[in-house]
Parts: sequence; structure tokens; C-alpha cells
Amino acid sequence: MRRTFLKTLVAAAAAATLALPGAALAAYPERPITMIVPWGAGGGTDATARIVGSLLEKELGQPVNVVNRTGGSGVVGHAAIADAAPDGYTLGIITVEIGMMHWQGLTQLTYESYTPLALMNIDPAGVQVRADAPYKDVKELLAAIKANPGKFKASGTGQGGIWHLALAGMLAMDGIPPNAAPWVPSNGAAPGLQDLVAGGVEVVTCSVPEARSLIDAGRVKSLAIMADKRSDAFPDLPTLKEAAGIDWTLGAWRGFAAPKGLPADIQDKLVAALDKIYKGAEFQDFMKGRGFGVSWAPKDEFVAFMKQSNESLGTVMKELGLAK
Repeated sequence: MRRTFLKTLVAAAAAATLALPGAALAAYPERPITMIVPWGAGGGTDATARIVGSLLEKELGQPVNVVNRTGGSGVVGHAAIADAAPDGYTLGIITVEIGMMHWQGLTQLTYESYTPLALMNIDPAGVQVRADAPYKDVKELLAAIKANPGKFKASGTGQGGIWHLALAGMLAMDGIPPNAAPWVPSNGAAPGLQDLVAGGVEVVTCSVPEARSLIDAGRVKSLAIMADKRSDAFPDLPTLKEAAGIDWTLGAWRGFAAPKGLPADIQDKLVAALDKIYKGAEFQDFMKGRGFGVSWAPKDEFVAFMKQSNESLGTVMKELGLAK
């Protein structure tokens, strides 16, 4: 009887422990986590995901495996995040394209297809050409495109992606048909820049930090940045308005999310970990050292940000004829 009583007591204690508030929170995570990146290795999205993934390992005590799922102008990777089980073991970095792809008819996914965790990065577009290109500024480049429609190919992301929209908007604002510089789709900035260096394209519109290594190596030069003001990281680079009188600004953002339906306790643990990472010197030094912009907006604030981005991008894409 004594043995039966002890067994009952132990079972009751275990059940009570499992029922305690926060018990599930303490148990997560119990195994490795997968971090999905919708764009190619070597680009800004990949770099941001990998630094956050490495720091998240330290915070959560489990490996975070970063996996690039490219294709479909960002649809493949974004779908892989949305379609995963909402158990906290598949996370992802979602990008500005989530507010663009559905306007093009590429997917039904929107910012509402996820459990948002936090916005952590914003970067404006830059205009990059090969270092030996004859254009001393963006005004000369635009004049050459206008005089030779169809000759200058451009790249930097998928068809209709943020960097494609950056180029189309710049051309349209200068009175040049957006198709005057045919777009060559790529799985992110890194392969687009390699195509630029190899001579496959003449222009890449992407964030300047993504081109920084090639700029530092003397293989690429940036002519302008599509922002309201110059970047602290690149103070000598003029804005598009300064260089060519074109009042057009556009940038990319990156944030972290999980599949829709992630339990609240796991959300809270992940947001707390990301907040600690964002405020930490290692993340700040990494991002600023590469010229990446940093911006923090957790959960509901991230939702409001994505909603505004979705609406404004839809308006611009319709005006440029890029929406269906």
C-alpha cells in the first residue's frame, strides 16, 4: 500500500508540474530549429538571418539551422515558412516581397499568413554598375538607358521583386519606360551582382551593403541611394534626388516570423530572445559594420508596419503596371 501511495504521489506531482503556468515555455525548445531564408546565400537577407540564427542558438540553447529555399521570385521560401507546423521549430525571415508577390498574382500569401515576431532591418535601394563602367554618376547612366532602350539589362532579385520595383520606379520618375532596361530575374542580390561582374547585366539595383564586398574589392561602384538622406555608412554616396533630381525612394525590410498559429508562450519566448539579440553589441556591430540599417518593431508593431508597406507598395505597383 505504501508503494502504491508513493506512486500516486509522484504521478500527481508530475501532473501538477506540467499544469503550472510557464511549464511549456520552459520546455521549448527541446530540439534543433530550422530558419528558412527565401533568398540566395551571400545576400543581405541571408547575412541577416545567419547572424540572428547564430545568436538565437546562444539564447535558446539549441542549434538553429539556416536553410535557403529559393525560387519563384521569393514565393518558394515564403510558402515554406507559412506551410510549416506552428510549433516553434520552423521559423523564417520574411522580406518586403511579401507585400508585393500577391499583387502580381504569384501567390495568395500576404503578411497575414504568418505569426509575426519582429522587424529587425531596413535598407534603401542603391544603383550599382561595374567599376569600369563609363558613367561617373547616375544621371549619365539614365541618359544612356534612355538613348539605348533594351540594351541595358538589370538584375538584383526576382521578377517584380523590391529591387525590380526600385529600378522601374526610378526610370518612370525620369520619364523612361520601365521596360527600357529589361529585368533579368535572380534569387537575390548576390547572384545578380555576380552576373553584373561577369558582364551578363549592366545594372543592379539592390541595397548598398549587399554590394559592399565587391565595392571594396574594386569590382563594382554605387552611383546613388534611393533614400531621403545619405547613409551614415556610405556618407559619400549621393541620394537619387541629389544626383539626378529624381524624388524616388524605396527600400527593403526584413523581419522574423513563424507559421500562423504559433502558441503565445513560444511567441513570447522568441520575441524576448530577438529583443535581447537586437539590443546586443554583437548584432549591432555586425549590422553596422556591413552598413545594414537596423530597426526594431515587435509583434503588433510589426503587423502595423507590414500592413502599411503592403498598401503603399500595391499603390505604386498598380501605377507602374506591375500589379495584376
